[in-house]
Amino acid sequence: MIKNLFLYIFIILFSFLELFSQSNVKNIDEKDIDSTITKIMHEWKVPGLSIAIVKNDSVVLIKGYGYRDINKKLPVNNQTLFGIASCTKAFTCTALGILVDRNKLNFNKLVKEIIPEFKLSDDYATNHITVRDLVTHQSGLPRHDRLWYMSPLNRYELMQRMQYLEMNKDLHQIYQYNNLMYVVAGIVIEKIENTTWEDFVRKNILIPLEMKNTYLSINDLIKNENHALPYGEIFGKVDTLPYCNLDAAGPCGSINSCAEDMAKWLVMNMNSGKFKNLAIINENTLKEIHSPQILSSKTIDYDELYYSLYGMGWGINKYRNNLLYSHSGSIDGYASLVTFMPKEKLGIVILTNLEGNTIHRTIAYYIYDKYLGLEPINWNERARERDQKNKISEENSLKKDDSLKVKNTKPSHNLSSYVGEYQNPAYGKVSVKLENGRLRLYYNNYFYTLEHYHYDVFIANKPDWQDRKKIKFEMDKTGEITTLLIPFEPLVNDIIFKKLNVAK
Repeated sequence: MIKNLFLYIFIILFSFLELFSQSNVKNIDEKDIDSTITKIMHEWKVPGLSIAIVKNDSVVLIKGYGYRDINKKLPVNNQTLFGIASCTKAFTCTALGILVDRNKLNFNKLVKEIIPEFKLSDDYATNHITVRDLVTHQSGLPRHDRLWYMSPLNRYELMQRMQYLEMNKDLHQIYQYNNLMYVVAGIVIEKIENTTWEDFVRKNILIPLEMKNTYLSINDLIKNENHALPYGEIFGKVDTLPYCNLDAAGPCGSINSCAEDMAKWLVMNMNSGKFKNLAIINENTLKEIHSPQILSSKTIDYDELYYSLYGMGWGINKYRNNLLYSHSGSIDGYASLVTFMPKEKLGIVILTNLEGNTIHRTIAYYIYDKYLGLEPINWNERARERDQKNKISEENSLKKDDSLKVKNTKPSHNLSSYVGEYQNPAYGKVSVKLENGRLRLYYNNYFYTLEHYHYDVFIANKPDWQDRKKIKFEMDKTGEITTLLIPFEPLVNDIIFKKLNVAK
């Protein structure tokens, strides 16, 4: 099965490699880029943006736009810090590659041989998953992001909880993006080197690349005065968001950096692992990291793109017949993109401080079009159409919810009967409290307001996140509320939380 999968991937890759063309890269028109970026930022309400464009080993444009702080009118510049979120994953894979270079690791080594205490709910996956599988999203475990998001647990505690998470696929069956497996990849580094993931990345990647303004914790970003505040659009208005601490899940997304430093990262990736004649990682190892490992999408959304593949911490595609590597990142208040065309040695990094926005791809494709001397595609118009379709889909989903609601029902108990702490072996505790006559559900460092839907089903609503879930309370034979079911992971059964201190 695995051999057939890789043969399939090879055939797909080979079929479109023949289409690649050596385009004649043009000089940049900075005024044109300025006006395009400014217009798109204004339309999508993005407060600040920093961009670097790299050709070969030279930065041909680096610039800041808009504000890192709207109220104080503080402008973004080349060294303004942003969270790069999942663009961190490529750093973790490079760190693993450095260990491969030193003969301390093999990408095909079993995780269990490095971390004996590692365990998933499926025994076969536990005993056969490799380091390569961790970073190529084929573990069989769906995202379960609510486990790590704003969690008070440390990295090892998160890993210990994974054995209780429900899996929905077999190992190697399908591509499923998963942040938790990158947490384990970070622990692999820590086990081998007897140090932290942070220290290893800092010593072996950041310092050699002279990335002096790059940090591995949100706490260090906050201390730096020149950082972009995190923003989100809430009820149509852009406002600041709380900082999101990703320390426990660091290897999947905790790096904070600036355009100036990220340009150096691009140089290394486009120049066979070298920076200023210093080899950060072996050329062949980097090729392996950049090579297709799994098919990540079986659909083609636009004619200019192709089927999506995934390497190790990098998405692989083609854009208008040019091989393209990229990875985006999104976390509370920040959205980023790192992308490059290896044949052209042309790379772009775009950092923004508005969560969930996708203007970075719109801008990157426009720049690629201009550089390659191609007629620009109106990606911004396509983004508008996609956004409108998403809004209609959300409205239809709400209407469907409303149509399924059984009218004129009420909870089976007084609201105070639902109050208490509920526990799940993986997700830990949730608390239900009665405040000002309304129920609230608290989990980790955030809460949902509960609105009665019908019977013992409530809508857990967090409108500022556009997060809405149907939760259900259940009772035992005596009529006492004992169980709470929450769809924290939509690809598996509702997560079951048992009420603590239930009378026997």
